Amino acid sequence: MKVAVIGAGWAGLTAAWTLHRLGHAVALFEAARDLGGRARRVRSRSLKLTIDNGQHILLGAYTETQALMRELGLDPNRLFHRERLTLQSADGTFKLRTLPLPAPLHLLAGVLTASGLNIKERLGLITLVARLRGQDWTPAAGLSVLEWLEQGRQSPHAICSFWQPLCLAALNTPIAEACALLFAHVLRDSLGGTKTATDVLIPRVDLSQLWPDELARQLGEQNGSETALHLAHTVRHLRACPNGVTIDGNGFDAVIVAGNTPSTLRLLKQLDTANDSQPYLDMLSTFSFLPIATLTLQLEQPWQLPHPMMLLRDNPRQLQFGQWLFDRSAYPQLQQDEASLVEAANATRLLHIVISDATALQAHPQSDVVNAIIRQVQTQTRRFGAMPRVTGHDLIIEKRATFAARPGLARPGVATPWPRVWVAGDWTDTGYPGVLEGAIRSGRAAARSLHLSLVQPT
Repeated sequence: MKVAVIGAGWAGLTAAWTLHRLGHAVALFEAARDLGGRARRVRSRSLKLTIDNGQHILLGAYTETQALMRELGLDPNRLFHRERLTLQSADGTFKLRTLPLPAPLHLLAGVLTASGLNIKERLGLITLVARLRGQDWTPAAGLSVLEWLEQGRQSPHAICSFWQPLCLAALNTPIAEACALLFAHVLRDSLGGTKTATDVLIPRVDLSQLWPDELARQLGEQNGSETALHLAHTVRHLRACPNGVTIDGNGFDAVIVAGNTPSTLRLLKQLDTANDSQPYLDMLSTFSFLPIATLTLQLEQPWQLPHPMMLLRDNPRQLQFGQWLFDRSAYPQLQQDEASLVEAANATRLLHIVISDATALQAHPQSDVVNAIIRQVQTQTRRFGAMPRVTGHDLIIEKRATFAARPGLARPGVATPWPRVWVAGDWTDTGYPGVLEGAIRSGRAAARSLHLSLVQPT
């Protein structure tokens, strides 16, 4: 079959690759000049360096991402810096680290030996997770994360120190609004999984090198079999009929639309009315989005903090919005070739400060925010000595980083009311919030559903 994929983010790339492996001729359309969507490298004009469009981490539980990389002949163990889950505040007031024991003892021992929580809070945390496990990781319907935590008698201090940073990092939604069920799914596959499921995976290369570049190279070698990449091509027109679709006048047997919900909705609105198509379009229109900001600081020299990822105490009233601090010099950078040697050396002088739900940050002048966050980092890391002088910075705000993961949000599957049209994206019903693993799983599901529908006999 000749299949089009619209959108080359992680979901669209995964769909294109899966279709290719299933034997289909694939045409991949992307409006930007680069692959990867919201998780890609960009050129920073202010730093004169290549950096990521935002700092991302994965968990050991995110198995589909690692499986895709292996299909491409890549080694996740080489491309990721991997370590046991460690939640450590930069100011030294909180630390929780899993221990090298079989699951679930690794987590149990980590909580029992955590610093910054009293014994009642530690036992309360263990009890709540055990109760959730006994409920098959399914809290009561309609609860926010905060409501679930309050029902579980978590102290305000435990919520602030442990649960709130974890929820914001996983769902990019404030705990008072975040869906407890989606949060429970993340806990199920990480805290409730194997010992390695809780591992933190930090890319040692830029996000495009992680696997999209290799996928593009391998698909590009298949142009003779009608597989083609169309970059800088914004799809304007989509039409569907019982036997196929047309995209900007070109015919295909089927299409997977893998953009965000606004762009997907724009294209699907062009299609003729089908059974239940209006409720489907209405469902897509209900999505709202929250931003994530990443402030990259270039230092005069590598800092070499004792841990690559640390919690920051935010104080929005003082414009100190930083929540997570990443020190690139605290773990080895991968040098793939001589050309990347300089980039890898420069990367060791970079700090990344991540701000989830960066809505409030956008209301202030960037210079004020940058200066306040620099002061925040300097103050909360005093115990490590003076921070090297900042020689440059770049603040990237991804305004539609993730959908707002609120209770009761209806999310579609990958099939649509139109028989030759599928969708893919982290916003589909993956069971996960808007994380990269969800995008991968959605792309897989869309490609396989399309394949089964079109080539298997009824």
